Amino acid sequence: MEPSHAIEVCHLADPSATDALGRRLASRLIAAGPGGAALLLLRGELGAGKTALVQGLAAGLGISEPISSPTFALAQHYDTDAGPDAGATTLVHLDLYRLEQTAAADELFTQEEEEARSLGAVMAVEWPERLSFRPEGAWEIELTHEGEGRLARITPPGFTPPRSASAGPR
Repeated sequence: MEPSHAIEVCHLADPSATDALGRRLASRLIAAGPGGAALLLLRGELGAGKTALVQGLAAGLGISEPISSPTFALAQHYDTDAGPDAGATTLVHLDLYRLEQTAAADELFTQEEEEARSLGAVMAVEWPERLSFRPEGAWEIELTHEGEGRLARITPPGFTPPRSASAGPR
């Protein structure tokens, strides 16, 4: 994802700002539809704040259980503490970092996505670049180091960047 393709860019000065961004995303997802079903692709190098963002997302979804990186478990499922009437939802947190074979990443993603959809869950995927394809209908969030803080570039599903006038026909 190129920086110019994001429709929202946020400077995250510290971990609490990353947490707050996750909570705001949760509010958007809950407001977007019943069950809050959504797919988030989280890109960024090690230590960029992907798991910290998911921790804020979980809190915003009404999940009080501690959220940790599923690097070794590969996938974690978290249920909300609030009832469905509260607009909260389940969270599926997937980390593809350790899967070097794209076929293994694709298979795990497909299994977890099917379950997430059946639950109406939000699915957050760290290291989606391990997949052999780009999932459709996903939010993309790219986190990069910027000085002492982070920069988050957020692209919602279906966003198509405007074509440059100088690009010419293809």
